[in-house]
Amino acid sequence: MREWIEKFRRAGLLKEISAEVSSELEAAHISYIEAKKEDSKALLFTNIKGKKFPLLTNLFASHEALRLILGGEPDEFARKIERFLKPKKPENFADKFDFFRQLTSLRHIFPKRLKGTGQSQEVRDVKLSDIPFLKTWEHDGGAFITMGQVYTQTLDKKVQNLGMYRLQIFDETHLGVHFQIHKDGKSFYEDYKKAGVKMPVSVAVGGDPLYIWCGQAPLPHGVFELLLYGFLRQKKARLVKCLTNDIFVPEDADFVIEGFIEGERDEGKFGDHTGFYTPVEPFPCMKITQITSKKSPVCNATVVGKPPIEDKFMGFATERIFLPLLRTTTPDLLDYRMPENGVFHNLILAKFKKRYPAHAQQLMHAFWGTGQMSFVKHAVFVGEDAPALDDYEALTRFVLRRFSPRSLLFSSGVCDQLDHASPNSCFGGKLGVDASEDYTPVPPAACEDLLVRLREKAAEILALKTHFCDTPNPITFVSVEKKRTVRQIWDALESEDEFFRILVFFDADARLENLYMCVWRAVNNIDALRDVWVRGACVCVDATSKDSREGYEREWPAMTNCSREVVESLVERGLLKRDEALFERYEIFG
Repeated sequence: MREWIEKFRRAGLLKEISAEVSSELEAAHISYIEAKKEDSKALLFTNIKGKKFPLLTNLFASHEALRLILGGEPDEFARKIERFLKPKKPENFADKFDFFRQLTSLRHIFPKRLKGTGQSQEVRDVKLSDIPFLKTWEHDGGAFITMGQVYTQTLDKKVQNLGMYRLQIFDETHLGVHFQIHKDGKSFYEDYKKAGVKMPVSVAVGGDPLYIWCGQAPLPHGVFELLLYGFLRQKKARLVKCLTNDIFVPEDADFVIEGFIEGERDEGKFGDHTGFYTPVEPFPCMKITQITSKKSPVCNATVVGKPPIEDKFMGFATERIFLPLLRTTTPDLLDYRMPENGVFHNLILAKFKKRYPAHAQQLMHAFWGTGQMSFVKHAVFVGEDAPALDDYEALTRFVLRRFSPRSLLFSSGVCDQLDHASPNSCFGGKLGVDASEDYTPVPPAACEDLLVRLREKAAEILALKTHFCDTPNPITFVSVEKKRTVRQIWDALESEDEFFRILVFFDADARLENLYMCVWRAVNNIDALRDVWVRGACVCVDATSKDSREGYEREWPAMTNCSREVVESLVERGLLKRDEALFERYEIFG
């Protein structure tokens, strides 16, 4: 990690903070706000209060940093993968040489298991409490390891896995391991539990940053993520056996935490990458048997919460590099994007080559049945005549010029375990939008003061803002103080349908002029089968928080908001700049 710090410093991508900073809220708040800047940098904290080691955050917080870590542009690696998936018959000597070079490059993909010990095992008396792991949010259950590379293996030791799972620090010798229900780690754990055997787990922190990205890559079940490391880095990952279990970890990691799963324990709350807290629930508990480190280690951590955060850039690399693999099951897919304010699985935009009626619906079902794409809640499909998928404003207008209630496809299926909107944990409603048909929608009637008209029918309405008025399907955002359900309010507005087309309801604290954050709220807070209704040419979306009135019996989570007190203290000490425009745009305080 120190070698990478020097690379970042030489590239002008590092900011060093030498003033004393606490690992409880302060370092996290600084990192969280830094990640939202246009010129965000990686942060090296060299003086963490009460800790022995420095802390590095925001390692992936820019496109420049991403290119440095990958060693090139993500699209370059995507083309390389595509050449392997669709090899061409060599036509001449140059083609044959190129094909031979591709084949020989595969010699790097398999990790090399070293004999003896590695750099990561030079120091063997490390205490967990000396390492500056972060407590990010006020209501978090404690400090968490947020960029731990979690290494596991199947009961028969034939399949290895590297995953990115958060780990809650309970005490010096116990960690909560957040194995989500659909992940390989959870599957392995269930097999160990059934066999009555303690499951070995090892957590590496630091080393080559590419390990981190590979750990979150959506590879097929049973494929060891460090094979991808070898493919991208063009050198073998070098592994050493842990001292107290049979797991192999990178020999150049900065820290290694070894242990075994011993039962379960309540874990959480935790302010997650959705921008909401996930609840307290039982998860596997790891008993630590050994902690080792390099001689001069650096702790690495990530901060999650409301977008944008550094997973924006990690997700960008994932969508680019894995596009060729996605095309193997959806060959007419031309491109796709996962907007960061859609929290990735909550909203996907896709462009495809339309060949026949209902082609978009076919692709939607393929998405909902493919690996981690099965977690996607909302998908918008456009034809090849649409603007670039990352030109969000132009794309939105394109969709709204073709939108009709007939464009909607409702379905249900598995959801990310972190999703809070669905009435049932881990599964719920899904919505597809087919904007590939050339509809000619009828715009709404003009209205001088729509807010006044709607408030005459529903006094709960507080404010109103209409976006994209230059399209036949303007989107009207409405904030309400809920004294009854949104469905009841929607029913009361039926006589006003001629004056709107798409009506989206938000809670009273929503800033209706802020499209970026309203999209984030909407895709987080809706379950399509419960919260989207059609009446004639009109569509209503209930993006408010839910309770028992809507049949929601779980606890609706709070948002991840920074502490004003902590931010003010950091501003006064010169560790943060007071940027009210940024604070407002990204709803730093809610």
